[in-house]
Amino acid sequence: QVQLVESGGGLVQAGGSLRLSCATSGIVFSTRTMAWYRQAPGKQRDLVAHITGGGLTYYSDSVKGRFTISRDNAKGTMYLQMNSLKQEDTAVYYCNDYFNPMAQWGQGTQVTVSS
Repeated sequence: QVQLVESGGGLVQAGGSLRLSCATSGIVFSTRTMAWYRQAPGKQRDLVAHITGGGLTYYSDSVKGRFTISRDNAKGTMYLQMNSLKQEDTAVYYCNDYFNPMAQWGQGTQVTVSS
């Protein structure tokens, strides 16, 4: 059974940091390009960053220089280190396969950045 479990969100002040995790099971993780997405209230789900199995990365302009995506293929887990957080980063964060997204998304993890 395929599972995506996001964790690590929380409430943080602007300028602070959080580290999100995406634990997977039921997939061959190391061969997949994995991505982080986020969805703010009333808005569409947007791509934040993605990482290939070999570690090549892409970042949206809104997070470039502040967020770092990484993965541990042995653990089947992906991470998102978020620094210098801004209020506009407030959203529910999700992970999924970038090229072949799984139909069942995880529950996401809420990130709230206060002023």
